[in-house]
Amino acid sequence: MSNGNTGPYRTLGRSGERVSLVGLGGAHLGKMDDAEAAIRIIRSALDNGINFLDNSWDYHGGKSEERMGIALRDGYRQKAFLMTKIDGQTRESALRQLDESLQRLQTDHVDLLQFHEMIRPEDPDRVFAPGGAFEGVLEARKAGKVRYIGFTGHKDPQIHLKMINTGLAHGFTFDTVQMPVNLMDVHFRSFQHQVMPVALEHGIAVLAMKTMGSGHLLRSGVVTPVECLHYAMNLPISVAITGCDSEEIFQQALQAWRDFRPLSQQEVDDMLVRTATVARDGEFEPFKVTHQYDGTIRNPQWLGLGQ
Repeated sequence: MSNGNTGPYRTLGRSGERVSLVGLGGAHLGKMDDAEAAIRIIRSALDNGINFLDNSWDYHGGKSEERMGIALRDGYRQKAFLMTKIDGQTRESALRQLDESLQRLQTDHVDLLQFHEMIRPEDPDRVFAPGGAFEGVLEARKAGKVRYIGFTGHKDPQIHLKMINTGLAHGFTFDTVQMPVNLMDVHFRSFQHQVMPVALEHGIAVLAMKTMGSGHLLRSGVVTPVECLHYAMNLPISVAITGCDSEEIFQQALQAWRDFRPLSQQEVDDMLVRTATVARDGEFEPFKVTHQYDGTIRNPQWLGLGQ
C-alpha cells in the first residue's frame, strides 16, 4: 500500500517492520565527489518517505557510512530503517567492524546487520564456526547494537541456499537475505528462481540488489532503468535497493517508486523476451562470473581470518 505522495511500503519478512519498496543504496553515495550532495540525497529520500537505507563497513574506506552518519543527525535517524554490513567472519573481526560502523553512522544501533559477500562455498561454515562471526553478531544483538540479522551475496544461488540451511541447522532463521534480482538473473544462475522461494517459505525478507546490474543491464540496450526497478518491485520482495550517485538518478528512483503499480503478465513477458538472448551467458552480470565486484577477494584481510 502507498501513503499520500509516497510509493508503496511492504513488510520486512517476519519482523513486521514497514519499509519502503525502494531503498537507498550506500555504495554510490560514497563515490560522489560532492559529499554535501550525497548528504542531501539521503535526507531527501527520508523526507520523501524512502526509509530503507543500505550501507556497508567496507564502502569507500568508510566514506559511505560517514556521509550517512552526518545525514542522520538532527532527527533523521528516527526516520530511517538503517542497515549496514560487515565482512568479518570471526567473532572478533565482526564485533570490531560493527563498532566502527556504529561510530561512523553516529548511532548506537543498526536496525539490520548483514553478513556481507557470501560468495565462497566455505563462507557459511566460517560464519557459523565456533568463534565465528555469528557468535559476535548474536552478542551484539543481545547488547542492543543490532535488531535484525541477514546476509548478502552476488555470486551463486547455491551459496545462498547453503547459508540459509546452515543457519537452520544451528537453530537460526535469518531475518533478511540480499541478492541480485533483475531481468537477466531470471535467465542465468537465477537467485529469483532458486533462492527466493526458499527464503519466502521461511519468512525471510528478500532484499533485491543489482536491479540494474551496477549499470551493466542498461548497457545491453534492451531495458530501461525504470523497467529494471519495476520488474524487481513486481516480485514478492521487501525492498529494491538502488544506487543513486546524482540528484537526477535519485529523482528517477523516487518517481519510479511513486509510479509503481503491479505489472501485467504481458508486460513481464515482454521484458523477459527482450532479455532472454543477451542474458544467457552472464555477460551483463559480471558479479556472478568475474571477481570484479568481489571486495573480499581483493581484500582478504577484511575477513579477519588471521585473528
